[in-house]
Amino acid sequence: MRNPEFQYLDLIDHVLAHGDQRIDRTGVGTRSLFGAMLRFDLSGGQVPILTTKRVYWKTAVREMLWFLTGGTNIQPLLRDNVRIWTDWPLAAYRRETGEAIEQAAFEQRIVEDDAFAARWGELGPVYGRQWRRWLGADGREHDQIATLVDTLRTNPASRRMLFHGWNVGELDTMALPPCHMVYQYHVTLDGRLNCLLFQRSVDLLLGAPFNFVGATALQLMLAQQAGLTPGELIWVAGDAHLYLNHLDQAREQLSRTPRAWPTMRLTRHAASIDDYKIEDFAVDGYDPHPPIKGDVAV
Repeated sequence: MRNPEFQYLDLIDHVLAHGDQRIDRTGVGTRSLFGAMLRFDLSGGQVPILTTKRVYWKTAVREMLWFLTGGTNIQPLLRDNVRIWTDWPLAAYRRETGEAIEQAAFEQRIVEDDAFAARWGELGPVYGRQWRRWLGADGREHDQIATLVDTLRTNPASRRMLFHGWNVGELDTMALPPCHMVYQYHVTLDGRLNCLLFQRSVDLLLGAPFNFVGATALQLMLAQQAGLTPGELIWVAGDAHLYLNHLDQAREQLSRTPRAWPTMRLTRHAASIDDYKIEDFAVDGYDPHPPIKGDVAV
């Protein structure tokens, strides 16, 4: 059987060869393909943590756990040594104050100074806010995750088991509008939980590997909470792109041979969807190639 990681590598190769090259919002430029689908079978325990480069899976899981708290400030992320969201508030700080502060110094201030963090670490109503506290026109907040868990338990044949983050009325106040924006779930007759994730925009080198891990971790948590077993993760992309300053790194990744995927499991049964910790996730058999670095386009 062909290693499932080749789906991702084939997509990278296709974008390199046939992607539409253009200047994007960031000014860096991309090669872009519109419309892609990858399917990952989680039922045997194997999970899509790429092996052709090291993926820091704990960082991706910590980010997902932070989303589930409903948080929108980077301070708790930085205290967990997760720096993947710093670029946006750092750019805003430099732009608004004119201070050429180094990233490490900015992050240290966020961690140590609660008032500074409240002012400069806030991302606006991003993922967690929309997932857990979507504000309706009547002023009521809607917890999409709690509703999803309840529906998985009580009406698993429903075709309305989804949540999303594209709140049109609040996009302008977000540091970054949601990229992985719609998660829809499906339960089979034999109790397997499938997920279809639609991602409107994806940085294939840096973003997609984290998105695969985060969605997988969430699928495992939801399955456990509903008494189900993980099935397929189906990842669908709108604008799938490589930034022009990532092309050499993408070619390097293509030169590597995929290895067997690791397994991921939950080490305990959490009391609720809000009760999971990073220590509850165990990954076995992960043997990746070395990391591949690239700059984040802001």
